[in-house]
Amino acid sequence: MSRIGNNPIKLPPKVEVNVGPGEISVKGPLGTLSRQFGTAITVEKDGDTLVFKAVNAEASAMHGTLRALVANMVKGVIDGYEKKLTLVGVGYRAQAAGDKLNLSLGFSHPVVHRMPKGVKVETPLQTEIVIKGIDKQQVGQVAAEIRAYRPPEPYKGKGVRYVGERVVIKETKKK
Repeated sequence: MSRIGNNPIKLPPKVEVNVGPGEISVKGPLGTLSRQFGTAITVEKDGDTLVFKAVNAEASAMHGTLRALVANMVKGVIDGYEKKLTLVGVGYRAQAAGDKLNLSLGFSHPVVHRMPKGVKVETPLQTEIVIKGIDKQQVGQVAAEIRAYRPPEPYKGKGVRYVGERVVIKETKKK
């Protein structure tokens, strides 16, 4: 059995959880998230806690996974998630315009990335991008897609990188 799956989730007072057969929805001050899951895991609401139980031994893999996903949903509707990216390179710029992010990354054309529903983007500086949303997976996916346009290269370190990401610079070839 999963050790993580055995931990109950304590619900904050502002969060409302509806558990149905094979589905759970979490509603909070920032929005609503829902997730489908199979019948191998049972979710029981006991006052202000959620308890997860695996029906059989084969479901133990999904036991901890579902518990972690629901815990992320609860945190998302209360606080939300954010990822910060920084642009390193001469002439690399970003500009948020509504649900679009305009990027100048050294290509012959500008790159326009459209944000999915539920994800907001801000650019406090021309070289900083802040991605916010309530769904952890969606925020991380958008950040990864933006980083994939120009990942940091190992010789000068130019590109799009996460804030705090360490890029190991290679030494150039010697004659």
